[in-house]
Amino acid sequence: MPHDGRARAGVSQPAASGADTRGTGATGALSSVRAAAGERALVFAGVALAAVYVIDGEEQELRLAETARCAASEYRLPEHLPLPGGSPAEHAFRTDRPLWLTPAALASYPEGGPTPRGEASLGALPLRKEGNRLGCLVVVGAGADGFAAEQRHFLERYADEVARLLPPGPGGSVRSPLLAPALRSLRVGSFVLLPDTGRVDADETLLELVGITPDEFDGKADTLLAHALPEDMHALVSVLEPAPQAFGRRELEFRVRGPTGEMRWLSLSCRVAEGTADRPEQVLGVVTATSVLRRGADEVSRIQWLTAALDEAATVRDVSHVVVTALREPLGADRVALAELQGERLMVTVLDPPQPAAWPQIWRDEWRTEWPDAPIGALPTLQLALRDGRMDLWPAGTAFEPGLDGIGSGGLAVLPLPARGQVAGVCLVGWDKPHDFVPDERSLLTATAALVGQALKRAHEHDAEQQLATMLQRSLLPRRLPELPGGKAVARYLPARRGLQVGGDWYDVIALSEDRVALVIGDVQGHSAGAATIMGQMRTAVRAYAVEGHPPDVVVSHANRLLVGMETDLFATCCYAELDLEEGNTLFVRAGHLAPLVRLPDGSTEEIEVEGGLPLGILEEAEFPMTAVALSPGTVLALVTDGLVEAAGLPVDEGMDLTRAALAAADPADLGRMADELLGDVGRREDDVALLLLRYDGMGIRPTRAGWVVWRLPDAVMHARRFTARTLRRWKAEDVADAVLLVVSELVTNALVYTQGPVRLDLVLRGDRVRVGVSDASPRAPAKPVIVDWESTGGRGLLLVEAMSESFGSTPVAGGKQVWSEIAVPPREQAAAASEPGTVGGGPP
Repeated sequence: MPHDGRARAGVSQPAASGADTRGTGATGALSSVRAAAGERALVFAGVALAAVYVIDGEEQELRLAETARCAASEYRLPEHLPLPGGSPAEHAFRTDRPLWLTPAALASYPEGGPTPRGEASLGALPLRKEGNRLGCLVVVGAGADGFAAEQRHFLERYADEVARLLPPGPGGSVRSPLLAPALRSLRVGSFVLLPDTGRVDADETLLELVGITPDEFDGKADTLLAHALPEDMHALVSVLEPAPQAFGRRELEFRVRGPTGEMRWLSLSCRVAEGTADRPEQVLGVVTATSVLRRGADEVSRIQWLTAALDEAATVRDVSHVVVTALREPLGADRVALAELQGERLMVTVLDPPQPAAWPQIWRDEWRTEWPDAPIGALPTLQLALRDGRMDLWPAGTAFEPGLDGIGSGGLAVLPLPARGQVAGVCLVGWDKPHDFVPDERSLLTATAALVGQALKRAHEHDAEQQLATMLQRSLLPRRLPELPGGKAVARYLPARRGLQVGGDWYDVIALSEDRVALVIGDVQGHSAGAATIMGQMRTAVRAYAVEGHPPDVVVSHANRLLVGMETDLFATCCYAELDLEEGNTLFVRAGHLAPLVRLPDGSTEEIEVEGGLPLGILEEAEFPMTAVALSPGTVLALVTDGLVEAAGLPVDEGMDLTRAALAAADPADLGRMADELLGDVGRREDDVALLLLRYDGMGIRPTRAGWVVWRLPDAVMHARRFTARTLRRWKAEDVADAVLLVVSELVTNALVYTQGPVRLDLVLRGDRVRVGVSDASPRAPAKPVIVDWESTGGRGLLLVEAMSESFGSTPVAGGKQVWSEIAVPPREQAAAASEPGTVGGGPP
């Protein structure tokens, strides 16, 4: 990439076209520089090649995961870098600090540099997330003087965004692309202006920053200028209408009015390309929010930047990140710590650097965490500062208590953070080498403390609100899923990352019996507490109707009538499946919801064609047909909500295809990991996401069944006993015949005496247990007597059944109930020994 006297700023010719831009017409010039927005931004950051290296724990090396280069760049980087080694990337990874190298400095590194080297400069920035070192971002530039300060700030923010997209722990699955999405998240807009015509080619990010929709933009520079404040118009005109021979790089900050009247600070960086006859032919530039640009050296610029950055910080973590960015590097500090004050304790929210070894040993020995929850009484220096509410600046050599020892041996600033007449927390800034606190620095620290205190208080309230919303959401969803005898189920829920993080997506797994399970997933319209409330009601209703024993279409129909009767403006979608774990037969009902997906045992996937009905809550008399599907062992059933497969720019059909591809690629042996891989990196979700997976394995022990319809005849109990005796002989379970016959007699008698309608007897042998079930048409469960004495004429039967049974109970079924009892069958060896003469009671004959 060519460079000239402007190389110090890292400005290079755009690489969208290999042709010379001199002597071309206006239309040709505009088309020749239609580079991607990401490439324009990298060009202005002085980057010819960007690469992401991730740690490979098995090979003990840094592995090249992704590269991005400008079109004219010929640089290449090695695919693998050993750990330990002599490369710049390895040095930055090991020290956890950015490394910036000029061509001369790069020559001292024998490996890991770009080829061809020439006058290439290099930057290596460590990638870390949640305290874990994950890899390194390497950028190669063609500037002989390396990367300028403002470019370094931009690239450090770029590295943070790349790290945010990586999995939190080493060895995780790295999903590409990383570089382009990270650049988009920085919201860097770019443009190409033709001064002679006033036409401008602006990307969507720039239009969004200015406050214009793509449909409103007509391609004229005047349309962009109309959104700027009048006071900044003159400076913008000087850029958009450059004078003859006004070549080179220019930077300025300006303000625009957003669609709702809010004011935004933007920063513009551009260069004027020389045209014919000493006339500028085109202006190439990038625009970004001030939060990603350099901070000025003067105090006013720093405070302006800090105010804007804290205004965008929503959470306590965001505020902490801004504080570190605002204080550590500008002040040359070695450590920055921020802690909230909660009662009589300090809750540390950020430590920079994050390594525990950089902080006092007592934090780990007594408070037992690298993010300590420290009592104020153990830190007299901080206790005094918080009580007085004023900043304390301690020079080099000051003796501190053990809890602060080593934080600032060269100087320590203790900043109480005031907010609304109280102290919200404290910030510690420490230096290792002797540090002099100059007046300008004192003023900056005082102003920073006031701004951070207010932001910290606001962020704490925001976090508390989101925590409350999360607790509400979690309380409405199942705490745990039941253990299934013939399969395994896992679920995931992710809230939306906008507004109140609570929504209407829900899921449930309902054990209907020992061999039948119901799966349900649904989505209530909206993202609010109202949607969550309706969601909780619908989940409870569906569960109640299901355990009553209704078939799937009746369950969904009842839920629909309930939602219609609530007279709410919200509707819900739902997919309900009832699975027979013994046979694999499944009944599906779909009410306006996405169709279920299955991964077959051979690894292929398909979308089950389930006949659909209207969403719940629209029409009271809506019909919900059932679809029968047989699942074979090894099949994975996936139920999802639209938040996973649909987003801005992602149609639902494409999202379903992507989910099917991820389902096919995942390993069904680890169902939890499969669910995580299906979720992937969903970024800033516009909608909440629910995912329910069930792997059908089949029953390990197939039960043996027998049934008998009990006729209402005088000798009905006798016939039921005979049927039971024949069945037990066929099953070779005569050892428990006395107990089973007693239970059958009592349960059948009660059903005939106290209920009306049909009565049925079901016997099941599963493993070492015989299950007796007597079904009748009465929904009332049998009631055991409270007091039984010698004058009582009834009530002893249920007590006898309970005494003879391993377990005993009543289950609702469609049209009534089933009273059941389970009786243990002794092992064959034990039964044979018990039947030998002289062994009754364990004594001699």
